[in-house]
Amino acid sequence: MSSQQVSVHQEHTSTVSVKSKAILFIIGIIFIAANLRAPLTSVGPLVAPIRDSLGISNTLAGTLTTVPLLAFALLSPFAPKLSRKFGMETVLFTSLILIAVGITLRTLQSVWTLFGGTVLLGLGIAFGNVLLPSIIKQRFPKKIGLMTGVYAVAMNLCAAIASGLSVPVSSKIGWHGALGYWGFIAFIAILFWIPQIRTHKIKAETKTNQQSSVNLWKSGLAWQITLFMGLQSLIFYTIVAWLPEILKEQGVSSNSAGWMLSLMQFAIIPFTFIVPIIAGRMKNQLALVVLTALFFIVGMFGVLYGSVALIPLWIIIIGIAGGAAFSLAMMFFSLRTRSTHEAAELSGMAQSFGYLLAAIGPTLFGILHDLTHSWSLPLWMLIIASFLILVSGMSAGKDQFIKVKHDG
Repeated sequence: MSSQQVSVHQEHTSTVSVKSKAILFIIGIIFIAANLRAPLTSVGPLVAPIRDSLGISNTLAGTLTTVPLLAFALLSPFAPKLSRKFGMETVLFTSLILIAVGITLRTLQSVWTLFGGTVLLGLGIAFGNVLLPSIIKQRFPKKIGLMTGVYAVAMNLCAAIASGLSVPVSSKIGWHGALGYWGFIAFIAILFWIPQIRTHKIKAETKTNQQSSVNLWKSGLAWQITLFMGLQSLIFYTIVAWLPEILKEQGVSSNSAGWMLSLMQFAIIPFTFIVPIIAGRMKNQLALVVLTALFFIVGMFGVLYGSVALIPLWIIIIGIAGGAAFSLAMMFFSLRTRSTHEAAELSGMAQSFGYLLAAIGPTLFGILHDLTHSWSLPLWMLIIASFLILVSGMSAGKDQFIKVKHDG
């Protein structure tokens, strides 16, 4: 074999190896994303049997869905610091271990293991939430939109499937089995992510980024992105918590009200794939921001004042807005930063504040309903939040980078 043939063979082998590693990485990302919502959305439909089986109060049972959101809020800022010290691949691998252990603990049918497992889940998912956008920016800098769409679809599809399968699976193997069967996805994700630990060592983009932390708290643009993230989280989790009750008071049956919630989640899915791709190809994302806010406002007005016969339409419109808003928030972390380290820091800041708002939203919504004995004022709260999404998004959507200060 001539030297030229050897060179061609080596180049071909190298190309195949790079493609294989990329495919393995993408599969790993998909399975990580599948673990970031399904263990949470599988709980809601099972709150009643969990409460009755363990003999706990409604209040304590309700915190099963609040605890992870508070964990996201409190722990998200630590993910970038840990990734800078140990590497994103290692921290993501650790997050998968925590998720797998958390899911396993929740199957042991005791109050302590149920809540202990939920705390571990919250910890693991918080790290995954923050680091996925930045590791995508690192590995696929020219395909951020496509890869963001891929992981967002995986996350939301599994979330919708989990909420739909919980009750049927519970009827066969009990609530603990219904919470536990999602563990197999966590273990598959661990297996696919092991090669990432072996082949990727910690790589600092610059000496400055490696030795110093990024201070985003004085950046106006960072705060606009954080507000955008927080408001879309507040709207989503509030709607998830209260939509069935709102619809039932409008004369919709309990069964149909539950299906409307599923309809919204499925309406989200295609737009979590389409919007990042479109956003990544645009010079700025202002048009997408305007359409997102408009869809939120139209959908909310429809639920509040529209015909009951058109409720499926209003719910689909809200779902479209929710999918677009979430995708834009994830894209802003990458599009408005110059490095993966900055993207991780911005993601941690925005998701910390965002999930704090998400935890407050459903409670405030319920308080407004109790005070007014009507859904009008609570829904107006979400309409106002939609207008604020427009305001914050007009800054976040401009073609610019955050100006950061490095501490250290």
